[in-house]
Amino acid sequence: MSTATLEAGRAGSRSRATSVRSPQKGRRPPPLTKLQAVRGLRLPPKAMVIVALLCASLVLAAGLATGGRGRSTLLATSRILDAVRAVAGQAPALFQGRLPDFGGQVAEVKLSGATAAARPEILAAAEIKAGQSLSGLDLAAVRTRVEQVGWVEHARVLRLWPDAVRIDVVQRPLMAVWQFAGKEVVVASNGAPVTEVDPSRFGGLPLIVGGGANLAAPALIAALGQRPAILAHVAALVRVDDRRWTLDLKDGGEVLLPGDDAEAEGLDRLARLQARANILGLGLARIDLRDPEMVLVRPRAAPPTAQTKTKGGV
Repeated sequence: MSTATLEAGRAGSRSRATSVRSPQKGRRPPPLTKLQAVRGLRLPPKAMVIVALLCASLVLAAGLATGGRGRSTLLATSRILDAVRAVAGQAPALFQGRLPDFGGQVAEVKLSGATAAARPEILAAAEIKAGQSLSGLDLAAVRTRVEQVGWVEHARVLRLWPDAVRIDVVQRPLMAVWQFAGKEVVVASNGAPVTEVDPSRFGGLPLIVGGGANLAAPALIAALGQRPAILAHVAALVRVDDRRWTLDLKDGGEVLLPGDDAEAEGLDRLARLQARANILGLGLARIDLRDPEMVLVRPRAAPPTAQTKTKGGV
């Protein structure tokens, strides 16, 4: 073969190689990397991070589920996590305690288990405002504030996506009207004042009087409830020196009960006297049960009688 023929062959090979390496029309661009794909969504940084985390979790789960075939899947997960770190670098505030800003806003508070009279005080204590971040709401703090209301024995607070909060309460019964320092206030069964209620609307509740009466009254009221023959004569329960009780009777008399948590014993003695002698119906000014060995009574003073005066004498 001649030298000219060899040179021509080499030139043709170079021409064919050049044509193969040249770009072809209509060829697809290379696939996007995970980072480029995440950035291409054009979502807010926080949403991008959350989407990427979800994707990474799903891919990781698939990798674990496929056993030995999951090595490539786990590699893809690593790449996605790299993308998450890259996006997170664009939203540092997300990792500085501001995640609660992400989410819906409160548009409604649903309260159940509360009476109409209790609702305003409970809602005020919850301190939930329209437009407040739903995801950033501290449910434990809301529950604590609600349970400090005298009406409320127990509360549960839930988020209702996308825009509501639900508060379920177990309400305490009202126990008495407490008269102290020239004021009257309704108290719940644990003695807590219920300040938003008008006492004049609860005339059927027992009247308790004196300092500390609100906290000491539950036991005495329960004991009187088991002795209706005595309770029918009682107008008020008066706390004396925050250590004992005096029962003011409807006829103007009074019963002095023993102190030192011996009220139940005194009431038992009074119940026996009432059953035998109707002692509460005798119109006595005082029945003193403080001495466990005897009962002291004081009759009412006789009203003064008119004296007839004669003129001139005898």
